[in-house]
Amino acid sequence: QVQLVESGGGLVQAGGSLRLSCAASGSIFSINGMGWHRQAPGKQRELVATITSGGSTNYADSVKGRFTISRDNAKKAVYLQMNSLKPEDTAVYYCNADILTGWVNRGYWGQGTQVTVSS
Repeated sequence: QVQLVESGGGLVQAGGSLRLSCAASGSIFSINGMGWHRQAPGKQRELVATITSGGSTNYADSVKGRFTISRDNAKKAVYLQMNSLKPEDTAVYYCNADILTGWVNRGYWGQGTQVTVSS
């Protein structure tokens, strides 16, 4: 069984920073792409940032220059450093990863962590 567990969410004032972490555990052979998505109340889940196994990154336009995604392959973890937070960043943040277990490669999602930015 594979699990992704996020941590680091919370309440912060506008302009502040938070760092989200997500660790994978279980019978994992390898992890390919990893990423973060978010879902605000009444809105669809949207991509925030992705990172390949080689370290190439991609960001949503709304977070470019403010958020940084990184990963630690040895720890099977992905991180999201969020700076200059805005009220519109308020959402539940989910990590995801493409994980190879045995002969099966599939996507997994974490349970989500709430980020609330007050104005």
